[in-house]
Parts: sequence; C-alpha cells; structure tokens
Amino acid sequence: MVKRDALRTHWLSAYAGSNPVSRSFEKMVKRTGPSNEYLRNLINDLKDLSRKENVKIWKRIADDLNKPTRQRREVNLRKINLHCKDNESIIVPGKVLSDGELKKKVTVAAWNFSAKAKEEINKVGKTMTIRQLMKDNPKGKKVRIIG
Repeated sequence: MVKRDALRTHWLSAYAGSNPVSRSFEKMVKRTGPSNEYLRNLINDLKDLSRKENVKIWKRIADDLNKPTRQRREVNLRKINLHCKDNESIIVPGKVLSDGELKKKVTVAAWNFSAKAKEEINKVGKTMTIRQLMKDNPKGKKVRIIG
C-alpha cells in the first residue's frame, strides 16, 4: 500500500499541470501527402490550372486526390451508368472499377482504372487520364465529378 502511494505521488509530480492524454497527441506525425511523384505533380498542375483559369473544379479534384488512398473514391461502372447522360465527360478522382455494365457513350477521366473497367468503357465510350482532360478542357466546362 505504501509503495502504491509512493508511485502515485511520483507519477502525479511528473505530470503536474499537464494532461497525460494531450501529451500523446503532440507526437503525431504531420501529414505529408502522396508519396507518388507523378500524383504530386498532377496535384500541383491541377492547382496551377485552377488559379490560372479561375476554375474551382480543378482545385476540388486536386484536394480529392491529395487524400489518403483509403479515402479516395472508388466508382463502379453501374454508378457511372446510373448518374450520367450520353456524350458526357466524367471525372473520377480515384479508381474506376468494373462492377456493372456501361450502356451510355461517355468519356471517363480518372486517376486509375481497373483493367476490366478500362476495357468495358472503351467498348462504348472513351477513357483518358486526368492530365489529358486538363489539356482538352482547361475551363472544365460540362465535366461531372462522380464518386
């Protein structure tokens, strides 16, 4: 009993005036962003284009791509087919997956495609990278974000 009281007194004196819970948060690692250099360059180019053209869509895509991989969007073909119209441009700031089928002629730009999704989209419409969409449509007119 005496030993426990001595330890408690020592512990309290060591942490006097501070909250032990908040001390653990002081050592959290600062978020550095994506480690993929191509992705980092794309994010910087999107932000630059947003400032240059005064278009908010590119800034939003850059912010979405800057999120951790687990928080990035994953969109199935079924969802693209459901929410899009024929001859529309779609951008996915994440990965396009092949669940479902695509019946509408659309142009899909994304950070990443599964092999089967890319094949299915190219049967009906067209796939491209986000960088290609930036060159083709710098003003971001008639582009829909899905995800």
